[in-house]
Amino acid sequence: MSRTPAHSSRVVVIGAGIVGCSLADELTARGWTDVTVLEQGPLPAPGGSTSHAPGLVFQTGPSKTMTEFAAYTVEKFGALEVDGLPCFNPVGGLEIATTEARWADLHRKAGLAASWGVHGELIGPQQCKQLWPMLDETTLHGGFHTPDDGLARAVLACRAQIARAERRGARFLERHTVTGIEREDGRVTGVTTDRGTFPADHVVSAAGFWGPVIGAMAGVDVPLLPLAHQYATTGPLPELDGVNDPRTEASKPILRFQDRDLYFREHTDRIGIGSYAHRPMPVDPFTVAAFDEAPVMPSSLPFTAEDFAPSWQDSVQLLPALGSSRVAEGFNGVFSFTPDGMPVLGESRELRGFWLAEAVWVTHSAGVAKAVAEWMTDGRPAIDIHECDLYRFEDAQRSPAYVADRGAQNFIEVYDVIHPLQPMEQPRPLRTSPFYPRQQELGAYFLEGGGWERPHWYEANAPLAEGLQLPERDAWSARYWSPIAAAEARATREKVALYDMTPLRRLEVTGPGALAFLQRMTSNNLAKKPGAVTYTLLLDETGGIRSDLTVARLAPDRFQVGANSGSDLDWLLRHAPGEGVQVRDLTSGTCCIGVWGPLARDLVQPLTRDDFSHQAFGYFRAKQTHLGHVPVTAMRLSYVGELGWELYTTADLGLRLWDTLWEAGREHGVIAAGRSAFNSLRLEKGYRSWGHDMTTEHNPYEAGVGFAVRPAKGDFVGRSALAGASEETVSRRLTCLTLDDPAAVVLGKEPVHVDGAPAGYVTSAAYGYTLGRGIAYAWLPATAAAPGTAVHIEYFGEKIPATVAQEPLFDPQMERIRR
Repeated sequence: MSRTPAHSSRVVVIGAGIVGCSLADELTARGWTDVTVLEQGPLPAPGGSTSHAPGLVFQTGPSKTMTEFAAYTVEKFGALEVDGLPCFNPVGGLEIATTEARWADLHRKAGLAASWGVHGELIGPQQCKQLWPMLDETTLHGGFHTPDDGLARAVLACRAQIARAERRGARFLERHTVTGIEREDGRVTGVTTDRGTFPADHVVSAAGFWGPVIGAMAGVDVPLLPLAHQYATTGPLPELDGVNDPRTEASKPILRFQDRDLYFREHTDRIGIGSYAHRPMPVDPFTVAAFDEAPVMPSSLPFTAEDFAPSWQDSVQLLPALGSSRVAEGFNGVFSFTPDGMPVLGESRELRGFWLAEAVWVTHSAGVAKAVAEWMTDGRPAIDIHECDLYRFEDAQRSPAYVADRGAQNFIEVYDVIHPLQPMEQPRPLRTSPFYPRQQELGAYFLEGGGWERPHWYEANAPLAEGLQLPERDAWSARYWSPIAAAEARATREKVALYDMTPLRRLEVTGPGALAFLQRMTSNNLAKKPGAVTYTLLLDETGGIRSDLTVARLAPDRFQVGANSGSDLDWLLRHAPGEGVQVRDLTSGTCCIGVWGPLARDLVQPLTRDDFSHQAFGYFRAKQTHLGHVPVTAMRLSYVGELGWELYTTADLGLRLWDTLWEAGREHGVIAAGRSAFNSLRLEKGYRSWGHDMTTEHNPYEAGVGFAVRPAKGDFVGRSALAGASEETVSRRLTCLTLDDPAAVVLGKEPVHVDGAPAGYVTSAAYGYTLGRGIAYAWLPATAAAPGTAVHIEYFGEKIPATVAQEPLFDPQMERIRR
């Protein structure tokens, strides 16, 4: 992508909250000094979420990206001060457990901290009371203490960063209300305010919960829901009299009582209490009062005492000293939620130069600003941000109703114990494949992803699971799992199974320039005859893996691309030349069934006049044919390690295709199988899952997919960055592990210990039903990745022995697929 040279880039940032101020600081530090920050309120506390934020910074969570954002916030704000006042107070954090389920979850969280490099330890009730003497320790099972967490003083941090950015040339203009976004030929050209127009090459919306308002001016959808969150402050407490320095306000860790959706922090001689326990209170960003019209400030709504009453009782129960106090002050503060609880970051494709840095809490503010600044100046963030990408949402996830439903549910679940497979309950079903009626008839157990209903197993197969000898699972790993998955995996290995692959994204690239375009965009050589299918990678300019694709050349100028997400479509559309190439999404209008197993050919061959023998229809080949009455594109691919095909047709014929295959498969014992079996089978074959096993932070040789890189084919994105790289030169590897105990199970994101110390983390894991033991893939130092190396995986505090294994674990000679 061509970019405006740094010395002449004019940037306008909308919003001088913590994100806008941090971004101005990060941009000017990188030499982009023509930066104007526009703010509708007065500085440095203009009345948005930053102005009332309690400033909690907890680093640990299930997202590595969000943890890294928070870690940078701690690092950066910890080095800032204003008038001798620190911008960050490293009081630490303390999460307590009053239930067995929460205590178990804190063990899991301690594992996440170890995986992501955050210092933390599990402590007993007495140690919790030492850190927080007001606690009633008799209610506790224990706590998780993170000494490097703390309180960010957001307004002070804004002041510090404003001063630095201004010294480098930035300007901050208060009392400027944005009224429009100017554009020409698909690019942003400026920002109009009630006090004049500001020309711009780049405009960044860092407007917080006003993001949808700014987005509407630009014609850019911002999937964000503002919600009010209750915060109350007690009266002065004798227990805190003279304890805390008024300059730093607090000395005790931030206390989180997540079993009751509460958190606590000190305000010198008082305690502040935040609650997520109340009903969701959505706010329309288009009707929020202006600063001068708001009773306090736009983000501070009147306190609804009746909503807080149960939380006060829970607070007194945990901290009995509060019984002699009361709520002295309170407000309902507005901040942002998205359908998946993650920020919305990136440049609009429809309006080039218009960027979003929205739905960002103070916790992650500096890290997000750094990533966006890198993206703008260098073309990419230094860390993987696919979970935050603007284009990760499907069109079906962008409706106001969906954003409202999911945003409110995310508020409710902020402090819930969430299983990694746990789907949201509403709105469902939203997207269903044409096979959905048949799946329901077979008793499919559905989970959800990208709005799609995805069968994970089928109750109709329960009889097949009878008598299977499987290790007993703990309560956590048994959730969203069934022994039926083992039966479905076995049937796939022994007979034949139908898998619904419809939710996987399908793109079509056509036109006289299609081949040249795809050759430039991907790493493998696609210059093959029509009928060839190629596994290839989308790389960024540094050689990081943006995605992996399967590309079928169906005609000289027509390619079908199997992709991972909407971000892949966005990447290709951004780079497509203006003429000679068309890129479109086929997913919604098509469907796919994977027919896999040793009897797959026996099932499919009688349905077609075309020769489906191995000699006539080899592995990684495609053919357009008919199965019964249904026209299909058949691809000889298998991500379960068995003979078979992916069969594509249009959505209107999908049900007919299913019924045709089902009827023909009866004599062969065909079953329908779900994603749970699929994941087990793919790990037995060592097949990578992009977004889990590999991201932009990894190069192909580290991830074990260097075979998909063909430098000799000519230039392509990322080629020069990989010069000299090889599997022999890497310092880390995606490594296959098998669990020594056949009864042990892990789920993913657990830390891996080498020689007693955390050295990496698990990316994907499943039980290998064919092998009879658990499998995990993990990032480890290359020195620890040699087969036979003994390691330990920490699962809920238990160190589970595992061994580095040679991959693939199943059928290394590929004899079952190539027959």
